[in-house]
This record gives sequence, structure tokens and C-alpha cells, in this order.
Amino acid sequence: MSAAPAPLVWNPTHAPPAFHPAAVLPLLASVRKPAAVVRDPQTGALGLGLDGQLGFGGPGAAGWPVLGQLPALYPEWLGNRSFGEVHGARFAYVQGAMANGIATTDMVIAMSRAGFLGFFGAAGLHPDQVAAGVTRLQTALGDGDVARGAPTWGCNFIHSPNEPAIEAQVADLYIREGVRRISAAAFMGLTEPLIRYAYTGVFEDADGRVHRRNAVFAKISRPEVARRFLEPPPTAMLDKLVATGQLTAEEARLAARLPVAEDYIVESDSGGHTDNRPLTALFPTIQRLRDEIVTERGYRRPIRLGAAGGIGTPNAAAAAFSLGADFVLTGSVNQACIESGLSPRGRDLLCQAGLADVIMAPAADMFEMGVEVQVLRRGTMFAVRGQRLYELYRSHPSLGSLSAKDRAFVEKLLKQSLEDAWESTRAFWAGRDPAEVEKAERDPKHQMALVFRAYLGQSSKWAIAGVADRAVDYQIWCGPAQGAFNAWVRGTFLEPAQNRTVVQVARNLMEGAAVMTRAHQLRSLGLPVPASAFDFRPRPLA
Repeated sequence: MSAAPAPLVWNPTHAPPAFHPAAVLPLLASVRKPAAVVRDPQTGALGLGLDGQLGFGGPGAAGWPVLGQLPALYPEWLGNRSFGEVHGARFAYVQGAMANGIATTDMVIAMSRAGFLGFFGAAGLHPDQVAAGVTRLQTALGDGDVARGAPTWGCNFIHSPNEPAIEAQVADLYIREGVRRISAAAFMGLTEPLIRYAYTGVFEDADGRVHRRNAVFAKISRPEVARRFLEPPPTAMLDKLVATGQLTAEEARLAARLPVAEDYIVESDSGGHTDNRPLTALFPTIQRLRDEIVTERGYRRPIRLGAAGGIGTPNAAAAAFSLGADFVLTGSVNQACIESGLSPRGRDLLCQAGLADVIMAPAADMFEMGVEVQVLRRGTMFAVRGQRLYELYRSHPSLGSLSAKDRAFVEKLLKQSLEDAWESTRAFWAGRDPAEVEKAERDPKHQMALVFRAYLGQSSKWAIAGVADRAVDYQIWCGPAQGAFNAWVRGTFLEPAQNRTVVQVARNLMEGAAVMTRAHQLRSLGLPVPASAFDFRPRPLA
């Protein structure tokens, strides 16, 4: 009969194991050191040792019996390693593309240089402004071709159902200028400009491996929308793009074997456009759908799912990674940072927000469809006033049909007569999309929509510019993550607005997520982990 194997024991190289909770607590932050859960032979208590050496025990052998061991854990190791390999990022962390340039080029540059992936907030900007942003990013960071060692970055690409010409123009710009990554937002279905971007430059090498020049990050919050991106595009759409010379026959052939996107931003309860879904319900649903389609289609390239919405604390980031997220994306919390395009006054309002200080309001870009965005409620009347405009739009056929009371409300809100409001609105659209003016002059209800959308659209720009006499009308996109973030940083160096940089926020969220992950792992091994171990406090990180 063979002898029982010798027990595994741990011996310290520097310090003995800690058994008292007060002594265990400071060790939990040392995630970059291997950890061992050990038992005190005399008392039976469980303790924690860092570094040290493992060996076999036996009669007279020194050391503490080992119940379990954990390897070193770096914040860079959270998420899917393929994310960093494909996109050239050190961390599986994405800075979201807050629209109207709130996610500035400065923000993207800072994130890229620190090893994160940032997206320029191009949505809502004139194509000339988008082009200027792309030029600045290319000058500062290069073309984004990480295969040749260039830093990583990307731009937002928003679906514009009311301005299809603008959507096509921006897609042309991205293809022409070689923008390698886009964050595709607000798409309920596929459009030709999106498909053209996704498959331009795709090729197959001599070994049969497919290579994609452009990467689409599809922001989705519904399974039916996710499915459209997970499947190859419709054959009819590909045929049309080939017939019009927008894709080659070879690109279309390969497109029929590939999903539209290989990176997905699974967006739960977020600022701006959102379906307010909880991440713990939405993410597993999209995971199962992804796995089913990958199996059905036999895709060979990895398809990654990122978690977005509500990521405002290390605990939330750690929870997202534990769900299986390949990367996390933050949005609301970046708006209050100094690199944000939001005005100092707007950033101060965000820094005061609590968990419940958010509300849904009509969206400027999809006003007629009844689509809403989540915005800051505290310190602004925008949501209430925007909702009143939408109710008037639904219940009236034209501006001329408004009652005297309603007309007075609208004119007070716009700070001009309806006639003057239409003239200024008309001038704007004449320069941006003349077809909208033609439609409005034929359809009085569309004219009303454009005038009301002028308030909705300008309200976010007033918050960006810091227009003092419009402070009560600021539209600031914001999700509950902002309130959670503010509570987390209270009493730390990140509480003052002037100390909030996107890089410090990102580093602390990822560092804290690693600490949370280590604490959970140790607890699963039986170590009595103090409750305070799950409260990582922000600190300056290099």
C-alpha cells in the first residue's frame, strides 16, 4: 500500500502569514504577488501569505499547511487577452465616445498614451469638425495600425436616420482617412455606409486566414439588434454595394462569411441612448446568442463582448469581468474629467450628482420616433421642458395650431418668436441638409419637429460651451454610474473636479477591480476576508 502524499506547505521569504483581519486587510491590495491561504497548525485559523515558497511537509518540516494558492494578478490581465492583442491596448478598458465632441481628441490621446482605447465623440458634429478631429488624432497618435506599432484609437459612428447623407459622408471620411476603429451607436439595423466601412479592405492571405482592416465596435442593448451584427450582412445589400463600386467582389465574398462586428459593447443602464436594461440580465443573454451564432456559423475569429453602463466603481468593473466581459467601457464618469468637452459648470453639476439624479428625456436625433436619452436631472430643467415639447409635437399638427398658452411657452423657451425660430432653424438645415428644409416646407409637422429639435440639440451645446443664461436648460447625458462614482471618490483626491483625469479614473477602476477580484478569489478559498476589503479607495497611480 503506497504512502499518503506529503502535504503542501508554505514558507515565508519575507514576512510570516497574517491571520488577524486587521493584518490581512493591507495584504489584499498586493495583487501583483502570489498569495497562499494557509492554516495555523495550532489554532486551525486560516491566514494569508504573500510570495513565499511552496514545498512538501512531513514530520519535523517547517511551514504552514496550504489550502490554496493564487498567482499574481495584474490589472492588465483582466478581460480577454485577445482584446489587447487585436487593438493594441494594455488594458481591456475602453473610454466611450460621448457625442458632440465631449469625448475630445485630448481625452482620446491621453487614454491611448496610457494604454487604453479611447473613441472620439464625433456624433452630432459637422463632418468638417469630424475631419479636423481625425487629423489631430492622426498627427498625435498615427494611423492606429497597431500591427505596425501605432497607438490605438477610434471614432464614433452614429446612425442618423434623419440625416442619411451625413451618415454616408462620415463613413466616406473614415474610409478615406484610414480610421481603423469605429464605435457604431444607435443602429437598430444595418445600413450601407456601415457595411461598406466594415468590409472595406478585408482580404484572405495565402494560408486562408482572413484579415480585416477596419474594426466595428457595435453598441447594442437588444438581442435582435445584436443578431444583425453577429450575422453576415444580407446578400442583397452586398450585391448593391458591389454594383455601385463601394465594395469589390472579393470583399463581398469574404463579407458573406464574417460577422459585421467582432467587438460588442453590451450597453446596460447608461447615460444618453439607453434601454435601461440591467447588465446582469442583458449580458448573459447576449453571451448565449453570441455562442449560438458562433457555433452555427463556424466563425474562427474571436468575437468579444464588452460591458458598458453602470461601470463607475471598481466593484462594478470586477462584476462585469466576472460575468465574462472581455473588456469594460466607461462613459458618464469621463464627462466630469478635465479632458472632457463639457464646460466647467457642467462638470461641476456632474460632480454633485447622486445615484438617483438621472431622468429620461426626448432625444434630439430621434425626436419624432419618441426615442429618449438618459440625462442629469439635478440642477437643470431640460428633461421636463423637453418632455413638454414632445407632448406638444404628438398632439398638434403644426406650429400654427398651438394655443396661445402653448405658443407662449415655446417662445419663452426658445427666447424668440416662432417665426424667428423657424428662420434660424431653416438657415441651419440649409447648410447641413437642404432636403430637411424642403420636407419642412411641404410638411408643417416636420417643420414643428425641426424647431423643437433645435432646442433639444442646442441644449447639449449650451452645456458644452457653458452658456450662463442657459444653465437651467443644460442637457448633460448621465447614467447612475456617475452617482456611484461620486460616492466612491468622496473624501479622496478624485473628489475635486480639477483632479479628475480620465487616466487616473481608468487606472483606479482597473486597479480596484483587480483588488476586488483577488478578494473574491481568496474568500472562495475559505479565507475570512474583511468586508472592508471590497472598498478599494482611489489613490494617485502611475
